[in-house]
Amino acid sequence: MKVIFAALKYDYGDPQRGPSFEYTNFYDTLKNMSGIEVELWPIDELTMQYGKEEMNRQLLNKVKTEKPDLLFTFLFRDEFEPKVIQEITNSTSTLTLNWFGDDQWRFESYSKNWAPLYSYVATTDEGSVLKYKILGLSNVIKTQWACNHFSYKPERVEQEYDVTFIGQPHGNRKKVFNNMIQAGIKIDCFGYGWPQGRVEQEQMIKLFSASKINLNLANTSFGLNLRTIARVFLHKKGRLVFPNSWSETKLNFNSLFKAKCEQMKGRNFEVPGCGGFLLTSYIAELPKYYKLNKEVVVFKNTPELIEKIKYYLKNSAEREAIARAGYERTIKEHTYEQRFREIFKTMELV
Repeated sequence: MKVIFAALKYDYGDPQRGPSFEYTNFYDTLKNMSGIEVELWPIDELTMQYGKEEMNRQLLNKVKTEKPDLLFTFLFRDEFEPKVIQEITNSTSTLTLNWFGDDQWRFESYSKNWAPLYSYVATTDEGSVLKYKILGLSNVIKTQWACNHFSYKPERVEQEYDVTFIGQPHGNRKKVFNNMIQAGIKIDCFGYGWPQGRVEQEQMIKLFSASKINLNLANTSFGLNLRTIARVFLHKKGRLVFPNSWSETKLNFNSLFKAKCEQMKGRNFEVPGCGGFLLTSYIAELPKYYKLNKEVVVFKNTPELIEKIKYYLKNSAEREAIARAGYERTIKEHTYEQRFREIFKTMELV
């Protein structure tokens, strides 16, 4: 099975930020799967080299010439020309698939505009499946984030950290962590916006094993600033700025509000996949994937978070048993290889 995987190679398309999530997880998994011949189409690199229009033209020509079984995309913004995706879908033998990972808050303003152009769409949001079907799209595949078990593995290192958090200081995270510190809990934070800065994937994997407790806050990346507010009311075409229509403004406002919601993320699977103990804020879908307080531990508010940190720091045997159970569940059921094979089977590619 021949696949072209088109996505950003670098985090947010910036080489200085290192490899992107989709490159280190999706592409790395695909290239290690038996029976899959995958070629990376690095959208950001090619756009910087040739420009958006030429990058799109080259992709269309490549698909027509090489006739891959699947064009698998992971859109970030509007990297492609809609007419190019539509032509590949409608006028070639290649099936097209896009993975939509933020439908909880981007469906109305983004996903619904791109989904009709594809043969299939994959969504991690249970609530959006019906929304796609209302649009008349029947080829919707409900999937979920997972762990790239080819790269994420337990490390034999000393647990030198009590509590760690990897992510950006969005929303009320600093306030939550200050409350923890006042309660006598030491927490080490990594990522853009924290003094210790961003960590590379290899270091992150070691941190999962080197931490007694890996903390996950499930709220989406949301920051209220002048730019996000401006996007509710205005849009750009080239270098010009135009006001949005009332309906567009309403959709953008709803998306901005929904950006505060909690959703499943890769971290929910990556930490257990490395044999780490995961303490995560409660998410409605989580019980579908793990036994709560048996394979991962959840909290619903800051006092409960503090209470459970103190409890599991003292009870190491119970903590380690939960981490082992979470690892076994992840490797058995929640790897990207398993997710992709399920998707390809639904598409009748395998």
